[in-house]
Amino acid sequence: MVERVMPASSEPFILFRDDVEQQSMLFNRPEQLIIIEQASDFEAGFAALEAAHRQGKWLAGYFSYEAGFLLEPKLAPLLPEERRVPLICFGVFSKPPADIPAGNRNSGTNAYLSDFHAHWSETDYQQRFERLHRHLREGDCYQGNLTFPISARYHGEPEALFADLSNRQPVRYSAYVNLTTQDKAPLILSRSPELFFQIDKDGWIETHPMKGTTPRGATPQEDDALRDFLIHDEKSQAENRMIVDLLRNDISLISEVGSLSVPKLFHVERYPTVHQMVSHVRAKLLPDLTLRQIFAALFPCGSVTGAPKISAMTILHKLEQQARNIYCGSIGWIAPSGEMRFNVAIRTLSLYPDGEAVLNVGGGVVYDSTAEAEYAECLLKARYATGENTVSGTRE
Repeated sequence: MVERVMPASSEPFILFRDDVEQQSMLFNRPEQLIIIEQASDFEAGFAALEAAHRQGKWLAGYFSYEAGFLLEPKLAPLLPEERRVPLICFGVFSKPPADIPAGNRNSGTNAYLSDFHAHWSETDYQQRFERLHRHLREGDCYQGNLTFPISARYHGEPEALFADLSNRQPVRYSAYVNLTTQDKAPLILSRSPELFFQIDKDGWIETHPMKGTTPRGATPQEDDALRDFLIHDEKSQAENRMIVDLLRNDISLISEVGSLSVPKLFHVERYPTVHQMVSHVRAKLLPDLTLRQIFAALFPCGSVTGAPKISAMTILHKLEQQARNIYCGSIGWIAPSGEMRFNVAIRTLSLYPDGEAVLNVGGGVVYDSTAEAEYAECLLKARYATGENTVSGTRE
């Protein structure tokens, strides 16, 4: 049996779970849902979020990746028409979230994923990689985060699947989102290890860009060797530094002069299937910023776009030719005090009512990347969901 910490699926709610600290935050019974599907309603949606925030409400929900196109006038004409999740999806809550211990849960045997199919074969990926690499050589961008979807089927209760994924790979910034009531809207299970940003009650912002990956080893000795390789790998350090510089620039637009620092650089964290290189950027925000000003400066996170951000997003839009939807967006909460925390929606599953599951994978491509290694890294990142199951075929 699964320990129930979530309401019945018919009730809108959102659960945030920190597997490391063994804590969960449950927001349920929203007094209002702010769900924006169309570009024409986007500014009204942000205005509604701001109004609720200034009224002392809690907000919890997500921005899809495509919301970033509407936060930048140069990108707005590129907004994909075929999208499967809202641009903005938030609940408004009068009460603070319930704090729930997040101990290990027995997921049982009735929840699993099967029939994984990558939308791009390695050949498909290589063709797009070569086009991106040409842009890198020509100086149009110096990093691009090339991504593609993987489709699967899910079986059993989504809550049990979430528990199973939690047991398989503990992370700090996971979320289970069931806010929309539309027939075709997905449930979202985010198993993100990456913090987009958090803001404390004193107005200090911190972001933890994650860039650089190696697999775990089969033995302790091999594992340590792979970790040491990543720590000293010049290519991974260069990729990570590019994103650190990008986020420093983004944060500088909304922070006090002289407050910006990088307290941690090239730190390597261990996860059950991978090692990840992480850095920390910190600054003091300017006073009286609106929510839109904060997100216009920062969103989407540079670790999932590339750099320069606008140029990279433009190039990737042409190469990927489809919406990322919740993938590479951000899921989080905002307190009446101004405290907030948002993840980067990587390692994130969308579960549709007909049994379809969609996850996406990607990685940062730089000048000295190779298509073979980058495609292999993408499939490695999918193992949080696939386990030992292979990803086969192509949907194109």
